[in-house]
Amino acid sequence: MSTTASPGAEPHDVLGYLLKHAHLKFTALTDTALAPFGIDSKDFGALRVLAHREPSSQLQVAQTLGIDRTTMVALLDALERKGVVRRQPDPADRRRNVVELTETGAKTYAAAEAAYRKTEDAFLAALSPGGPARFRRTLRTLLES
Repeated sequence: MSTTASPGAEPHDVLGYLLKHAHLKFTALTDTALAPFGIDSKDFGALRVLAHREPSSQLQVAQTLGIDRTTMVALLDALERKGVVRRQPDPADRRRNVVELTETGAKTYAAAEAAYRKTEDAFLAALSPGGPARFRRTLRTLLES
């Protein structure tokens, strides 16, 4: 059975459309769930990277998230104003800023992580038992190929 849409396929049957709109729906749901913590899904991505590493450079965080340096600076500026991250010069290389969660940031991340997981579970609830794990494996396979 072919996995490609026929030339006359309805737009909502095209893989790109489905992926984009699933992402948009999930982002809207997570943004709503994260709003009480004063962050959105982009902010949460940066907090997640910082929560699972030693202090990182701005560039390392940007590379992990797949965003450009300018966008990363703007994102970190906003997070710093909220008091959830701090940047300071790297003692080993003064040209580089090290970014880390503040105490407030760690608390925000922990609470936001619980809300995110609940939202993710609700989003994937329509899949059959074992479906969410298969879905993740399939996406990882596609990204690795």
